[in-house]
Order: sequence, then structure tokens, then C-alpha cells
Amino acid sequence: MSGKKIEPVMEMHHGRGKEAEDGKPKVEDPQDTASNGVGCCGIILIFISFLFVFMTFPLSIWLCIKIVKEYERAVIFRLGRIGKGGAKGPGIFWILPCTDSFRHVDLRTVSFNIPPQEVLTRDSVTIMVDAVVYYRVFNPTVAITKVENADMATRMLAQTTLRNMLGTKNLSEILTDREEMADQMEHILYDASKEWGIKVERVELKDVKLPEALQRAMAAEAEASRDARAKVIAAEGEMNASRALKEAALVMADAPSSLQLRYLQTLTEIASERNSTIVFPIPIDFMSSFMKSK
Repeated sequence: MSGKKIEPVMEMHHGRGKEAEDGKPKVEDPQDTASNGVGCCGIILIFISFLFVFMTFPLSIWLCIKIVKEYERAVIFRLGRIGKGGAKGPGIFWILPCTDSFRHVDLRTVSFNIPPQEVLTRDSVTIMVDAVVYYRVFNPTVAITKVENADMATRMLAQTTLRNMLGTKNLSEILTDREEMADQMEHILYDASKEWGIKVERVELKDVKLPEALQRAMAAEAEASRDARAKVIAAEGEMNASRALKEAALVMADAPSSLQLRYLQTLTEIASERNSTIVFPIPIDFMSSFMKSK
């Protein structure tokens, strides 16, 4: 078995080609513009590698054949250069043990927590905000060649973007417009990371922690506001009750017998609740007559 028989079949599994068919964003690979010539020394080394594989066959097959999973791609370097095929996988691919090296790239969506960041808002309030970011690699070749550590670079970019974006917002905007800020941060991160072959899929603000003193002040403000509304409602109720009593007094003044009926009704209510207590109201005019007689 030789590399010339296997490699053309593996071209059908090229990861970047799949992304292009799915309509995903594409970034130009460096091997499309760089020269792939290896020179005379490179040709000699490759020939020696093929000769070594042929001489040690079939033992060398365990060093030449590699397998990558469905969610992985392998970026192969031959004498330090990326071949025309780009990233290989999923499935079986062929390498030369002496001249080739490769690196695995995971294409699955990765999530990570942004550590709590101390942010000074536009209205000079210090808060602690943490978030979670979801991203994936859509171009393995670029993710390997254009940035030293794509995962670490994305994490550091997310932390910086979170601090810079929240620093331009007021506290009320941060507490009420969290979804809008998450979408804005997602677009900013994607615009910066797409050059690295990284696609940021989602950003969520998890928690906003306020200082204890500010929490107590906001709680006192909310309590005072509720007390003020309660007093206004009670005052409106007293005003409506006084108007109703005034109307009742006018009706009783026109019909004196209604006052006697109201008195009897009151006695009935007292008797049903407290059988041992009976109240007899005495008119003020009746008491005044006794006082004059004295």
C-alpha cells in the first residue's frame, strides 16, 4: 500500500470543502497563496521516506495510517508546509513517518465561562459580571496557522470585549437589556475571531453582581416607593369613604326614621358577634338637656 493510492480518496473528506457546501463562512487558506515547492532536498527526503516505508512494509503501515473521528480534522505538515489537500478527515489518511506531522482539530462547539469581571459602568457604578461563550472551529487550517492558541485567544478576547462593552452602558441598561448586549457582544467577537477560523455562535450574560451598599440603597429606594404608593392608596380610600358617609348623612337627614333603622341594624350586628355586650347610643341633645337643668 502506498500514499499515492490512498490520498486521492481522502480528498473527498476535506473538512473545508464540507463547510463551503453547508454555506458556512470561509476564510482563505494560506496554502492557496503560498508556494508548495519543497526544493531538491525536500524531494530527496520524501523519496527516502517512501523507500523506508517500502523496505519496512508491512510494519511501517502502523506508522503511516492514521484515523480521525467524525468531529475531528487533521492538519498535515509535510516538511513544514501544508499540503494542497488541507485538513483531512473524517476517516483514514496517510502520512510519511519521517517528513510528515499533523495536529488534530476538534470541530465540536466549545463552551467556556468568562471569569467574573469587575466593570465600571458609565454612571460610575462598580459591578461584577460573568458570561458564557459558545464557539467552534470552522476552518481547521487557519485555526492552526494564523494563531498560536485559538482557544486561549478566544477566551482573552471575550474577557476584553465584555469589559469594554459594559463600560459604555449605564447600570439600568445592563440590568434590563441583557439579551441585546449578549447579541452585540456575539457580533463583535465573531468579527474579530473569524480571521482565526473561529465562529462565535452564542453569548449569554450569566449574572450581574452589585455591591452590598448599592443593593441596600436600591432596596431602601424600592421600599420607600412602595410605602409612598400605599399611603396614596389609603388616602384615596379615606376620601372615597368620607364622600360616601356624607351622602349617607344627607339621606338620613331627609328621612329621620332611617337613623332609627340603622340603630336597630347595628344592635343586631353587635348581638350576633358579642352576646354579652349591648351598646345604647345616647343622643348628644338628650345629654345637653340634663346639663342645662343643672
